[in-house]
Amino acid sequence: MQSAIKITDLSFRYDKEWVLENINATIFDQEYIAIIGPNGGGKSTLLKLILGLLKPTKGKIEIYGKEPEKLSQLIGYLPQRIDLNADLPLTAKEVILHGRLGPKKLRFDKSDIEAMEKVANKLAIDQLLDQKLGALSGGQRQRVLLARALVTEPKILILDEPTAAIDLQAQKRIYELLKTLPITRIVVSHDINIILEGVTRVFYVNRRLYIHDNIPKVTPKEGHFCEMELFEELQRSCDA
Repeated sequence: MQSAIKITDLSFRYDKEWVLENINATIFDQEYIAIIGPNGGGKSTLLKLILGLLKPTKGKIEIYGKEPEKLSQLIGYLPQRIDLNADLPLTAKEVILHGRLGPKKLRFDKSDIEAMEKVANKLAIDQLLDQKLGALSGGQRQRVLLARALVTEPKILILDEPTAAIDLQAQKRIYELLKTLPITRIVVSHDINIILEGVTRVFYVNRRLYIHDNIPKVTPKEGHFCEMELFEELQRSCDA
């Protein structure tokens, strides 16, 4: 199986504080990885290193055998917070299409329109394309921003808390879609109830990396459980 991302002896620190230490992992093509861990454990830092936004203090990361910054066009990214003013007079269509632009491409063409319509259909937001971004609900807006990440036709999709602050129905739509995408998917989320449906492996990050290949069935308490309860169950399954 082809590796999409290879992480070798990776460590990273801000000033004198080590955030990640001795991380080793291979993520294979078309895998669906869930990344969990405590706040401040290094999850977002690991994503930034994979994206090439940060350089490792030690070790290396390879995307299809090359440095991340050399293949950034292959990665679709939806950060936890997007500095996009909802009051701007942009339609959903315009927001999605802007994902096709770059330093060497300043205008839309027919192929961009076709790609936009294809991803809008997949996300069931066709009827929203002519609406202003500010008029959309939180769930609708998040699907538009996900469409913007997908419209580049990436080989790897990285999502940082994609369902934060949106309703349960919108969460389900997003995660149902993620299960069907034939690309490598990496999702950081605290919403374990939904993210367990279809992920290949769980990466628990708390300065070091703990990889769980066998995902146990966990029964939610009162309809919900937190990531630490899941981790405890994963740990028990490893010790068994």
